[in-house]
Amino acid sequence: MKAAIYTKYGSPEVIQIVDVEIPSLKPDEILVKIKVSSATRADTMMRQGTPKFGRLFLGLFKPKNTALGTGFSGVIEAIGSQITKFKVGDEVFGEKLFSNGCNADYICIAENMIIENKPTNISHQEAAPICDGFLTSYNFLKDIANIKEGQHILINGASGSLGSAAVQLAKVMGAKVTGVCSSKNVRFVKSIGADEVVDYKNDDFTNSQIKYDIIYDSVGTLSFKSCKNVLTQKGIFMTPVLSFGILWQSIVNSKKVKFAATGLKKTEELKRLFLELIDFFKQGKLYTNIDKSFSLSDIVAAHHYLETGRKVGNITIINQ
Repeated sequence: MKAAIYTKYGSPEVIQIVDVEIPSLKPDEILVKIKVSSATRADTMMRQGTPKFGRLFLGLFKPKNTALGTGFSGVIEAIGSQITKFKVGDEVFGEKLFSNGCNADYICIAENMIIENKPTNISHQEAAPICDGFLTSYNFLKDIANIKEGQHILINGASGSLGSAAVQLAKVMGAKVTGVCSSKNVRFVKSIGADEVVDYKNDDFTNSQIKYDIIYDSVGTLSFKSCKNVLTQKGIFMTPVLSFGILWQSIVNSKKVKFAATGLKKTEELKRLFLELIDFFKQGKLYTNIDKSFSLSDIVAAHHYLETGRKVGNITIINQ
């Protein structure tokens, strides 16, 4: 089978498409033929080995895990002898972290991991990125911020994968939403539910008199210092993007600054959030925006596009 890997840190050109054996099926695992997988900004950061202190965990001189891709959607091709919930031919989707990667033709995944039947009202294209954008943002809004109806949240990077998911989720949860994006994406951010939109090229929300209960920096371009004056007394600043400054502030100002790596949560906690998201999608309350799709053989171009910072919503990788 084909799989995308990288054996050293660097530009998108370090990515290789290689032939590897189809993974061996264990008794508690499912073999999924992947139709569509995700490509994310987080993938590019791991490929680059940035921030560099993150290499203490990723691999000091070269990556420990050479695979790419975490979100997937596909069809079950085989099941292990202990599988009771799924059957061959089921359309499924989910996420596999710290593994042999989903930017590939096949993956094996245990039945009790982040995998469920794909809702019939969404496509493989729409399902594959859900765990990258929606699951991460839902964790921040629900478990970290404990967002309440009527609270005012500002979402920086509101047109990206994490940001567009957060805009929709915050509205479903009853919050007032201000999105921050570039001028070309204002209409899109309004279309997915934002009450107000700030064009960061023309306006600086940090100089505003408006106070926010929550600031969610989905792209890691803000600092707590620049935002603290527009937070309410009990307001919090949170981001999923790791930097030394955020790590330090989350320690010394732990009540006001929140950083978390959603993928490090316990599987049971992630599964709870995942199942709740599935219900939202079944009810038509959430929508996955696909900016561009690339073939697996063209994944280098996908990573180049991710690095432009111009994507709106999600990037998917289609297996041919």
